Amino acid sequence: MAGKMSKMALKPMNVAAGFAAGAAAGFLFKQAWKVVAGEDDAPDAGDPDRGWTEILIAAALQGAIFSIVKAAVHRGGVITTHKLTGTWPD
Repeated sequence: MAGKMSKMALKPMNVAAGFAAGAAAGFLFKQAWKVVAGEDDAPDAGDPDRGWTEILIAAALQGAIFSIVKAAVHRGGVITTHKLTGTWPD
């Protein structure tokens, strides 16, 4: 029962952290693309002036960054929940 209560209590925090993580990942991807390609904007998959290689590299980089940020935020939330409640969330 205590595990369910702690999950419910921390749900709003997790939602807010998810939004913040998405914004942070978007910012990090934009900065990484500037370094990798020397351009301000990453290619759009529908852009006829961009090649397959460039589009797929951008997608892979974006996916990697979003996955890393998501995992870090999720792990941080789990550890915070454990420290606050004394139980490891399911």
